Amino acid sequence: MTAQKKITVTDTILRDAHQSLLATRMRTEDMLPICDKLDRVGYWSLEVWGGATFDACVRFLKEDPWERLRQLKAALPNTRLQMLLRGQNLLGYRHYADDVVEAFCAKAADNGIDVFRIFDAMNDVRNLETAIKAVKKTGKHAQGTIAYTTSPVHTVELFVEQGRAMRDMGVDSIAIKDMAGLLTPFATGDLVRALKAEIDLPVFIHSHDTAGVASMCQLKAIENGADHIDTAISSMAWGTSHPGTESMVAALRGTPYDTGLDLELIQEIGLYFYAVRKKYHQFESEFTGVDTRVQVNQVPGGMISNLANQLKEQGALNRMDEVLAEIPRVRKDLGYPPLVTPTSQIVGTQAFFNVLAGERYKTITNEVKLYLQGRYGKAPGIIDAKLQRQAIGGEEIIEVRPADLIKPELDKLRQEIGALARSEEDVLTYAMFPDIGRKFLEEREAGTLQPEVLLAIPDGTATTAASGEGVPTEFVIDVHGETYRVDITGVGVKGEGKRHFFLSIDGMPEEVVFEPLNNFVSGGGSGKRKQASGPGDVSTSMPGNVVDVLVKEGDTVRAGQPVLISEAMKMETEIQAPIAGTVKAVHVAKGDRVTPGDLLIEIEA
Repeated sequence: MTAQKKITVTDTILRDAHQSLLATRMRTEDMLPICDKLDRVGYWSLEVWGGATFDACVRFLKEDPWERLRQLKAALPNTRLQMLLRGQNLLGYRHYADDVVEAFCAKAADNGIDVFRIFDAMNDVRNLETAIKAVKKTGKHAQGTIAYTTSPVHTVELFVEQGRAMRDMGVDSIAIKDMAGLLTPFATGDLVRALKAEIDLPVFIHSHDTAGVASMCQLKAIENGADHIDTAISSMAWGTSHPGTESMVAALRGTPYDTGLDLELIQEIGLYFYAVRKKYHQFESEFTGVDTRVQVNQVPGGMISNLANQLKEQGALNRMDEVLAEIPRVRKDLGYPPLVTPTSQIVGTQAFFNVLAGERYKTITNEVKLYLQGRYGKAPGIIDAKLQRQAIGGEEIIEVRPADLIKPELDKLRQEIGALARSEEDVLTYAMFPDIGRKFLEEREAGTLQPEVLLAIPDGTATTAASGEGVPTEFVIDVHGETYRVDITGVGVKGEGKRHFFLSIDGMPEEVVFEPLNNFVSGGGSGKRKQASGPGDVSTSMPGNVVDVLVKEGDTVRAGQPVLISEAMKMETEIQAPIAGTVKAVHVAKGDRVTPGDLLIEIEA
C-alpha cells in the first residue's frame, strides 16, 4: 500500500439508501431527530436530495422538498449537504431550457446544497455543461460524474475521455457512479488508476452492492488512488444499497487510509435507522438483496426497488423475471445507454410493455420515441435502425445538444402556475413535475395535503399512525374489471362485530364499515365501463391514468393515429386508433384511471 491522506466519506442514508431499499419513502420527520448525531460524525458530506426524493416528496409524502432541504440544512450546520442532479434533466424526466437549469441550481444552492453531483444518463457531456457552469457561478462544489456501465462500446479509454472533458468544463472532482453494482474489484482498480494518471482531481466512488462486491471495489479503488467513498449506515446498507459505513470505517481503521470517523457514534445512528426501517416495511420488496443477476440485467438498486413496487401495483409482480430478462435486450436495441434515471425508467418500462403485450414493441412509450429521435442526447452505441424507423417514422433525427432546441421557458412556467406559486421554488417544483406539482400546490392552497399513511396490521387488527405503533398500507384492488387504489388512513371504533375504517379510495376520503359476510354471492357485474370488443374500440394494455384525450366526438381519424395518452410507471404512452373512421364516442377524460380491456373511445368505420 502507498501512504496517502485519509479517505473521506459521504453517507447516503438520507437519500440513496432509502431510495434503493424503501422506494424513497422516508419522511423528513424520521430524519430530523438523528441529525445532531449525523452532524457530529465528521462526514465529508451527507447526500440528502435529488434523485427520486423530490418526486416522492411531492407525489406520495406531500412534503415540500425545498422545506425538507432547509430543515436539514438547519439541523446539519457542520456537514456539507450533497445532491444528485441529472444534468440538463435536473430532477425531471425531460431536458429543460438553460434558464430553468440555471435557476434551479441557484435556488438549490440558496436553500442548502453544497455539493452537486452532476451526471447525464447518456454520458453525453454536452448535457452537463450548463449545470456545471451554473453551480460554479454559485461558488459551490461541482462534481462531474461518470455513469458506469458495461457494454461492447464502454471502455476505460472512453470513460477517461469523458473525465478529461468534464475537467475542462471546470469540475472540482470526478465521481464514478456505479448505480447498478456492475463494477468488479479489478475493473475498479484499472479505471481509477487510469483516471488518476490523466486527471489531477479527487476521484469519488459510488457503488451499489447489488452483486455483493462493492466493498471490495471500494478497497481496490482506494489502493489505486481514489480519495473518497460513498457508504450507507449498516441498517440500510448492502444489497441494492451501498457498503455499510461501519464496515468500511472498521476496515480502514489503523491503516494509511483511516477515515478518522467515530465508529461508536455511527453504530448508535445505525440502531436508530434499524427502528426506522421497520416503519417502512411495506415498501421493501424481495428484490433488494444481493443478486448477481445484475451483472447481466444491469438494473440499478433504486430502479429495482421502485420497479418491484410499480409491478406490484400493476398486479404483475410475478412477471419480474421476464422483465429483467427483457431489459438487456431493449438496452441493446437502444444503443447501450447506461441504466440510470431517466434511461433506466425508459428501458425498464419499455421492457415491461414488451413482456405484458406478449409482442416486442407492439406499444412504444413516448419516452422511447424521444430517445430514438435524439432528444436525450447521443446514444453510446448503434441504435437498431428498424426500431428507430418504426418509432419515429420520417421525423428528423437530432444531432445537436437537445437543449439547443428548447427556447427559454421559465417565464412561461411562471405564467402557467400563476398564483399557486408562492415562491420561485414553487415554480421550479411545477417545472420538475407539472401534473403532480400542480396538484401538490393546489392541495397546499386548499389545505388538503394528505400524505400516505403508514399502517401496520400485524395480527388482523389495526393501529393508527398517530399512535406511534403502526405504519401506512396501500392496496390496489380489482373489482369486476375496475382497479381501485385504497389507502387505509385510520381506524375507528369496533362494535357489534363491525369495524369502521377511514379509507382514501382513488384519492377520495371515505368512512366505511367492514363486517363479516357469511353468504357472499358474486354479482357478475361488469364494472363502470363497457369492455372493448369491436374493431374500432380503443382500449389500453396496461393500467394507468389518462394524461390527455387527443380527439373528440365527430373527429375523423386514420388508423394508427394517436387518440389518447396514458401514463403508467411514470412513462407516457400514445394509444392509437385501431381503424380509420369517425369518433363515435369518448368515454374518458384527463385524469381518469383506466384498466386493460376498458372501452375508452369508439371509432366507427
